[in-house]
Amino acid sequence: MGQPIKKRWLEISERFLKNSDFPNCIVAIDGKHVRVVKPKHSGSLYYNYKHYCSIQLLAICDANYCFTYVDIGDFGKNNDASIYNNSRFNKKLQAGTLNIPELHIYPEKNDCKMPFVLVGDEAFALSNAMMRPYGGKDLPQNKNGI
Repeated sequence: MGQPIKKRWLEISERFLKNSDFPNCIVAIDGKHVRVVKPKHSGSLYYNYKHYCSIQLLAICDANYCFTYVDIGDFGKNNDASIYNNSRFNKKLQAGTLNIPELHIYPEKNDCKMPFVLVGDEAFALSNAMMRPYGGKDLPQNKNGI
């Protein structure tokens, strides 16, 4: 399956809204260390902050937990943000070639225009395209999903 078209991005956004009450979200992103046996003569390239050797998996998923993009094989020493910043997905996002709709207009909110966004954890820098879910530590009981 190739890169999503605008119609598919809109469908994903609607699904995020329905499942998570998160408007205009088109992907969720995170990294994962996959433990490996240290390759010979690799020095500290594969040694990560968790004190074991790994390769990195960067996953970008839609609202149904299906992969939209994956980057597998970066050194364990690299962090999620640097892998994302050097990824083809980010380069296409920055170049505006991912077919993501420009803005979504909400007539019920006085024609408020909102961009479509990615959601990731604190490893990723906030930007116009990257958001972070609210941690919820200070939310009242009825708002924190417990």
